[in-house]
Amino acid sequence: MRILLTNDDGINAEGLERLARVATSFGEVWIVAPATERSAASHSITLRHPIDVYPVNDYPVEGVKAFSCSGMPADCVRVGSLSVMPEKPDVVMSGINKGYNMASDIQYSATAGAAFEAAFQGYHSIAVSEGFKGNHEVTDKYLYEVLSKIINVPVPEGHIHNVNFPECPLSECKGVLYDRTVSPYMFYKDHYDEIEKLENGGIRYMVHGVETGYADEGSDFKALLDGYVSVGIVNNIGY
Repeated sequence: MRILLTNDDGINAEGLERLARVATSFGEVWIVAPATERSAASHSITLRHPIDVYPVNDYPVEGVKAFSCSGMPADCVRVGSLSVMPEKPDVVMSGINKGYNMASDIQYSATAGAAFEAAFQGYHSIAVSEGFKGNHEVTDKYLYEVLSKIINVPVPEGHIHNVNFPECPLSECKGVLYDRTVSPYMFYKDHYDEIEKLENGGIRYMVHGVETGYADEGSDFKALLDGYVSVGIVNNIGY
């Protein structure tokens, strides 16, 4: 199996490295990932500027062919599968993202955006995310198991597998829930704090999100709140 990996946290992200280590269990692994962080870039692509791709000769996972890309995560999928790889991938995996990509937040996610681009190109695609606070116990326990179950499961055209791992301690994880729907609720309810007065009457703002802590039954959001791994199949408008 030929596997293309990307992410939106950048080529040096430890989540990408952890995904690469597990992905090598399934086949030949290629990485084309952004040179710098591209979080919340959604499905944006580069149209009027060149895209630079460089080999990463010292990537820490043995046998992986890795490249950094100046473009967006969706660009990485496009140039990676259409130009960098000698043959098209059998599956594309995006992640492991630092921060959940579920509920209404999925529309902003460049992790999901890259996965959707892969789906649009006709590849089986999996987006993988976990909590932001850095507890990887659940992810590291269940990642191989979940990928093994879904890597050969076909999905409708334009759809992706979306996987989120809770950041609770492993002892508090209740297992894996499949067929989760995308919650319409907000994970973060945002507002903007004024942080500085600028010249000529300008004001500098900074976004500040507060976790809502409420979700609907059967959804990805609810699964994570309850300490489950969430696995679902979604399309680019979240259904």
